[in-house]
Amino acid sequence: MNKRHIEDSLIIGNKKFRSRLMLGTGKYENIQQAAESIKASEASLITVSIRRTQYAKSIGKSNLIDGLNWRNLWLLPNTAGCETAEEAIRIASIGKEINRKIGQVDNNFVKLEVISDSQYLLPDPIGTLKAAEYLVNKEFDVLPYIYPDPILAKQLEDIGCKTIMPLGSPIGSGQGLKHLYNIQIIIENAKVPVVIDAGIGTSSEASQAMEIGASAVLLNTAVAKSHYPTLMADAMRLGVISGRKCYLAGKMKKTMKANASSPGIGVLKLK
Repeated sequence: MNKRHIEDSLIIGNKKFRSRLMLGTGKYENIQQAAESIKASEASLITVSIRRTQYAKSIGKSNLIDGLNWRNLWLLPNTAGCETAEEAIRIASIGKEINRKIGQVDNNFVKLEVISDSQYLLPDPIGTLKAAEYLVNKEFDVLPYIYPDPILAKQLEDIGCKTIMPLGSPIGSGQGLKHLYNIQIIIENAKVPVVIDAGIGTSSEASQAMEIGASAVLLNTAVAKSHYPTLMADAMRLGVISGRKCYLAGKMKKTMKANASSPGIGVLKLK
């Protein structure tokens, strides 16, 4: 067994993570349910909408940032709700301040979302590229959420983004991997981690994403809106682990004809 099977941590920038499942924090019934689901998922990297957090603070309500132990988790602030590059840049700066306040002084991560499409919530490629270039130049570790466009993915990598995060299908839709061919091209061409983000609804879909070579999976609605979120979080954890092991093992080649599993020689002849 070679070294990659023994040491298989996810590395983004200069940060190492033990889990390849990333979890969002929206849509849960309450903060306790979210916290319990995060624990069950064993995810290391947790994404939080900075706009939602700031809103909760403005009306005097507690938010998930206040309720989690950030010594064992890594905060990934996201710019959800931003419709322009300029908005996303402002929110990213607030996210960095929050990282500092929870003690993660070396955390420059930001999940970049620029979405002007209110119906399908498809990311704006031009706005994303513009904001990403600015934030990279300001020494952010940018993790951009994109439609699975291989050309855009390569452009974002070339300007210095730390991951590429193509959607499997629209946010919260649970449609699974609808853009499998494009995602495979992105994975094949990328020299940074590729994280499948959005659209996954089941643990088998999470496993499939990992089987084709994705570095990680980020999901939220599939867990938060399931009947038993903590149970679904555990299922997703296992699905990601299973898919990753399958990818590392190297699957058998497909053939058009059957291939007997028992040897054709040394067979006992019956009279």
